[in-house]
Amino acid sequence: MATRAQHHVRHAEAPEDGVVIRVRGLENRFGEQVVHQDLDLDVKRGEILGVVGGSGTGKSVLMRSIIGLQQPAAGAIEVFGENTVGGEESADVRKRWGVLFQNGALFSTLSVAENVQVPIREYYPKIDDQLLDEIATYKIVASGLPPESSSKYPSELSGGMRKRAGLARALALDPELIFLDEPTAGLDPIGAAAFDNLIKTLRDLLGLTVFIITHDLDTLYAICDRVAVLADKKVVAVGTIEELVALDHPWIQEYFNGPRGRAAEDSAERAEEESKRALSPQEATKLTGSDEGA
Repeated sequence: MATRAQHHVRHAEAPEDGVVIRVRGLENRFGEQVVHQDLDLDVKRGEILGVVGGSGTGKSVLMRSIIGLQQPAAGAIEVFGENTVGGEESADVRKRWGVLFQNGALFSTLSVAENVQVPIREYYPKIDDQLLDEIATYKIVASGLPPESSSKYPSELSGGMRKRAGLARALALDPELIFLDEPTAGLDPIGAAAFDNLIKTLRDLLGLTVFIITHDLDTLYAICDRVAVLADKKVVAVGTIEELVALDHPWIQEYFNGPRGRAAEDSAERAEEESKRALSPQEATKLTGSDEGA
């Protein structure tokens, strides 16, 4: 499914095997509490990888370890083939990813445009103000906000708008890889579905690789190519939802086959059927691979 790498390849030095993020033997601990132990994970170029797990399994800790904000006790992490453990990654590699933290994590004293400009100013300090404003406006609109949002402050935005503003900042440097930490948390179902569609559209248009931490089952069914399950201090399984539900793991079974999991699956199936009905008979045949009615 993850064939979007064909859309944009902006750096020839990407790993030859198509693995953008490689984690091996990761261990994270806080005092005597071991959060991760012997954790392995690969994230493939062009895919949307969902990361799920129960409370306390260290989903955000894993993300922070990958981007160099958390120092692991042991293990190796490479992003675009370069080590990120201990903050040793180069500025060039850091420019190639963007991060949307929970709730947007915007600077409250800066406008939306000024928030988007922060990473640009850090890496390109000589860009003039007019160009900065143009870039910021473009990113804001691309994230689904109206242009007039540029001058607003985070306190003047709704929760959904703050998340989109945070996404605009994550996209400021034209990254190849974006990290999203619970992006639909707190959104109503319509707002969450719209955000999911935006992420999928941006992935397809920009050739992004997306690492998304979520507990939203609708998000997993709607946009994720694969899902990584955190349990027992490690990644216990990675695969499509169909592959995961076939596994005999108690947490996976409870999560995907519980009432909410079944509701999300039904919703995804209805959306797929509606999408097929909107297609021409020829397009629908190509999508399903069926020759019925031919």
